[in-house]
Amino acid sequence: MAENKVIAGEYEGGTVQKELFEDKVTIDFKGEKMMLDKTTVEHYDILDETSRKSAISAMGRGLAGAVVLGPVGLLAGLSAKSKSTHTLAIQFKDGKKSLIDIDKKIYSVLLKRLF
Repeated sequence: MAENKVIAGEYEGGTVQKELFEDKVTIDFKGEKMMLDKTTVEHYDILDETSRKSAISAMGRGLAGAVVLGPVGLLAGLSAKSKSTHTLAIQFKDGKKSLIDIDKKIYSVLLKRLF
């Protein structure tokens, strides 16, 4: 699962987060927030997109489906949720660079802000 963190470069250890009730993404680093949008980001590269299914989720859904609907429910229940992580290299307009690891929700909002 994505940690929603800056994993290297400037702001390393900072938290990448989606602002509540707003479609904005920020890096919280040492108490200061930096907006990630077209005004601050010069360029970004998608380095890795990983999607995996949770085995625990698959087993739980499968068992619940089997109890409720029998064998058909077992198969339907095995459709576990996918967890996606995205690693991006960000180059800021001020020349600084960061490598971030984010989940699908933040990734989706970030792409809209950078478009």
